[in-house]
This record gives sequence, structure tokens and C-alpha cells, in this order.
Amino acid sequence: MHTGGCFCGAVRYEAEGAARNSTWCHCSMCRRSCGAPGVAWFSVLRGRFRYVRGQPAAFHSSPGVTREFCAACGTQLTFVDERSPLEVDVTTCSLDEPDAMPPQDHTFAASRLHWEALCDDLPRYSRTRSDGALESA
Repeated sequence: MHTGGCFCGAVRYEAEGAARNSTWCHCSMCRRSCGAPGVAWFSVLRGRFRYVRGQPAAFHSSPGVTREFCAACGTQLTFVDERSPLEVDVTTCSLDEPDAMPPQDHTFAASRLHWEALCDDLPRYSRTRSDGALESA
């Protein structure tokens, strides 16, 4: 069981089962929506994710994509893409124990900021994993 929530505590969630696709995303939309150089995410089955306190606000950041966040403090919580109807992506750092879910790769590495040095040897995908295009470390 993974538990987490927003900064102010108004919204809390639980995610059961195995997490997958733990990544550090460097795309411009994640950067802009969180105001950070990149965002760490993990995925769980949508049916295994639930809010246990409060309800998030939502907005459509691009066609078919909904991002949920706390309306009180602004913490981004989830990313749902209609092309992947069975899963929900959850912001790793909204977890109570984010150290338990380290990223396993970098996605959209080609879009990272020029001053953001990647100091690990995790796989780096130019865009998505499904593209298969790896960058050299």
C-alpha cells in the first residue's frame, strides 16, 4: 500500500498493488505544471487508486490528458491519459515515503533543461519508453 497526499493535507490518497513505470519526466508540460525542472512519477492500476480524504481539482493539460491537483495548496497529484485507460500516474514526491519509489529511468530526456545535469546511470529515453530511443549517458 502506498499512501500520500498534498502539501496542506486536504487531499489524501491510497494506491494498492505493484507500482510500475517509475520515471523522472523532463517534458516541458510537467515542468510547467509543477514549476520544477522535472517530475518523478509512478503508475498504478486506476482501480487500485483512491482518494481517502478530500477531492482534487482537475484540468486538461493537453488533448486526452487530465492532471489532478489540490485546489487549496496546488500540489499536483495525478496524470491520467485516456490512451492508457487502465492506469493512473501519481507524483512520486506526493507519497508519504517517496524514497520507497525511486525512478528507474528518465523520460523526455531530450527536453531537459540545459543546466540540469543528470548524475546517474539510469536509462534515458529521448521521449517515451515506447519510442525506444535511448540517449547516451
